[in-house]
Amino acid sequence: MTRRSRTFGQVLRDRRVEKGFTLRRFADLVGVSPTYLSQVEQDNVDPPTAERVKKMAELLEAHSDEWIALAGRLPDDLPGIIQQQPTLMPELLREASGLTPDQLRQLQEQARRLKEPRPSGSDEGEQR
Repeated sequence: MTRRSRTFGQVLRDRRVEKGFTLRRFADLVGVSPTYLSQVEQDNVDPPTAERVKKMAELLEAHSDEWIALAGRLPDDLPGIIQQQPTLMPELLREASGLTPDQLRQLQEQARRLKEPRPSGSDEGEQR
């Protein structure tokens, strides 16, 4: 049995109510009007910016990247990361597309290790 995917507005409302926030209080904390928030929850308007969605996720103790994706947005840092390596980063993402979650975690860990500083003298053989 497949589960019908829920919209950003539905997930937001359910989580907000679950966490005990009134519409007005939550809107104030996020920096939007209660009317706008109500419209978002009813899927009558597009979700807010990635930065606001991130704030919502933090207040609701949810994973911000997951919520940003559900809202159809990209985290604010990604365009800059891609622009630093405009050929290689998109190619890497395309190659990683279709990997299982476990494979992606392995790739993430490999990338983390590659960024770690190497002990001095460890690449002497490569310089010759």
